[in-house]
Amino acid sequence: MNKKNVLWLLLDLVFLVIFNVVFFVLGGTEHPASVWISYGFIHFSYIMLMITPKLIRKSSSSAVFGFSLYSISSAYFLIAFIVGVIFVFVRSESYKVSLVSQVIIAGLYLIMLISHMIANEHTADSIERHEMELQYVKESSAKIKGIMGSVEDRKLKKQIEKVYDLIHGSQTKSNNAARDYELTVMDLLEVLEQNIKRNDLVAASTTLDKIIKNAEERNRRVRLGN
Repeated sequence: MNKKNVLWLLLDLVFLVIFNVVFFVLGGTEHPASVWISYGFIHFSYIMLMITPKLIRKSSSSAVFGFSLYSISSAYFLIAFIVGVIFVFVRSESYKVSLVSQVIIAGLYLIMLISHMIANEHTADSIERHEMELQYVKESSAKIKGIMGSVEDRKLKKQIEKVYDLIHGSQTKSNNAARDYELTVMDLLEVLEQNIKRNDLVAASTTLDKIIKNAEERNRRVRLGN
């Protein structure tokens, strides 16, 4: 555990230390069950707030997902704390109202939390799929443009321009049937780059023909899949 993590852990523990000091110094250790139930749920709500970052799906939209989950966990902690403090002061001999209230609040919290986590998973999957779809057109086009700038042979350059127009003008939306052809094109672009570096124009031309064939088949699969 690095220094930063240790400092965050210490910061997280501040509330627990202060709450427990106040609870035991002012209230002692003799309490009815209703108080201990509220004591436990206050701690549970705070722990859930602290572990919320671990529940956030890692993606380019993690900040958005984190905000929604933090909002839910923060609201739950605030409500559980206020309700719990009320029961601590009331000190009811019956534990039923305290238990039922806290269970209902915790249940509603978990329903909202899990529902948002499921929704976040679906959203993150859609974003990742879209980013993967964009990767083929954007990255391949950029690589071809870079290769084009290092080629002097007019015939080969014209062939590369044809490949660029073909890929740059392709639909970004993809499907599983087209994915293998996209990966093949991206691998062949690496081969083409090596052909150009070795000034092997014949091999470069052959590689370009393969790229065109796979890129056209990819586009055909996309059209059939739509």
